[in-house]
Amino acid sequence: MMKKIFFVLIAAFLLTSCSAKVANVVVKNTLDFDRKGEIVEVKIADLKADFNKKSYVLKNASGEEVGYQLSKANGTESLIFQADVPAQSSVTYSLTPGTPSPVAIKTTARFVPERSDDFAFENDFAAYRMYGPALEKIENPSNGIDIWMKYKDEPVMDKIYDGRLSKPALSYHEDNGLGGFDSYDVKYTLGAGGVAPVTSQWWLGETFDRYEIIEKGPLRSVFQLIYDTIHVENGTYQEILTITTEAGSPLNKAVVSFKGIDQPMKLVTGIFMHGDSVNTVYDRKHKILSYTKNVVTNKGVAKGQTYIGIYTPDAVGEAFVQDKTFAILNDYKAGDDLTYYFGGTWNGWKVPAEADWISNLVHFSQAKQNPLVIEIH
Repeated sequence: MMKKIFFVLIAAFLLTSCSAKVANVVVKNTLDFDRKGEIVEVKIADLKADFNKKSYVLKNASGEEVGYQLSKANGTESLIFQADVPAQSSVTYSLTPGTPSPVAIKTTARFVPERSDDFAFENDFAAYRMYGPALEKIENPSNGIDIWMKYKDEPVMDKIYDGRLSKPALSYHEDNGLGGFDSYDVKYTLGAGGVAPVTSQWWLGETFDRYEIIEKGPLRSVFQLIYDTIHVENGTYQEILTITTEAGSPLNKAVVSFKGIDQPMKLVTGIFMHGDSVNTVYDRKHKILSYTKNVVTNKGVAKGQTYIGIYTPDAVGEAFVQDKTFAILNDYKAGDDLTYYFGGTWNGWKVPAEADWISNLVHFSQAKQNPLVIEIH
């Protein structure tokens, strides 16, 4: 009798365990290097999970909980999370009913009216900002990209902006212990990975006119900036720039489109070079540009080196230097989308040396060309 009860209990346990599991997500890495913290995206429909009615917990093969975000940024309801997959290997993540723990916030994006209409965004590698309309009353800003160094995984820009408004004011051009600082000048240039049309000259834009936050989450934030008036030769174009920043990624995704007169032109993307430049590298095989500069605060404090990079899948020709900008060209037709990637960090944070940064860029390029393979069981 006791044996019968024992086997009944075992069968009930196994039945409950099988029914509790919603799905196993198998993630395969076909490349010969480890993929650490890379975002994996799985359609909710493929998981057969109902997040509107239930909550779920995601765990790795060791049984450790993995934070995730529900995303609609690509037009489809998806679950995204950071996966660690060794070289030439597969790992399995399991989704089961349960109450998930809060997810550590690693990305953000917001309009900053208290600082001349900046639009700020960041992930765990670096922080960035684009200039808004109010700044035109003070300076002559471009649509270039500004980059801030940081040394914390969590967002730091709000604290740094608040420090500027405190008494006494804390300059964000110095490291005041708030998690990061601004050590890069954009001026009227492309900055750290901006884009502009090219005909007989470069046609830089000014500040954005409107913005839309498409998604703001702990692992992925997506927003759009609209520039209504970009002058190109005798015509005027509207520029729509969509930027995606993700946790664990050294580069951000930029999708740009110019709407106006249908004429052939090229788009240039590049990195403004400072007087304290150290090195530039162009890897044509992997379509990456790398730039290294020394970091010195406004008060003359040396803070190591900044690394900035661009990955341009559809670049044409060789990289070149023009107007103090390390740049690359892309063929373009008005109305189409151009996708490229930009970003950076410094040797006081995740990347200790220039060689490591270039290796990161090469791996990023290879990863984009060889996405992680996802299977649902």
